[in-house]
Amino acid sequence: MKKRHEQKLIILSVGLLIAFSIPVSLLFNNEREIFGYPMILVYLFAVWMISIIISFVIIKKYDE
Repeated sequence: MKKRHEQKLIILSVGLLIAFSIPVSLLFNNEREIFGYPMILVYLFAVWMISIIISFVIIKKYDE
């Protein structure tokens, strides 16, 4: 894997560190529900799923 693709994964990791930090996560801790699930759970699982998809695309597209 080339250096720039490793850098993309590092940027993704830093973004996830920020997205999963307590102050950002608590922004979604409210009484609203989406399809019967609390907003914070929807946020956490959505960020997790998006990060898996992005890392899969980076690795699959640039795997050499």
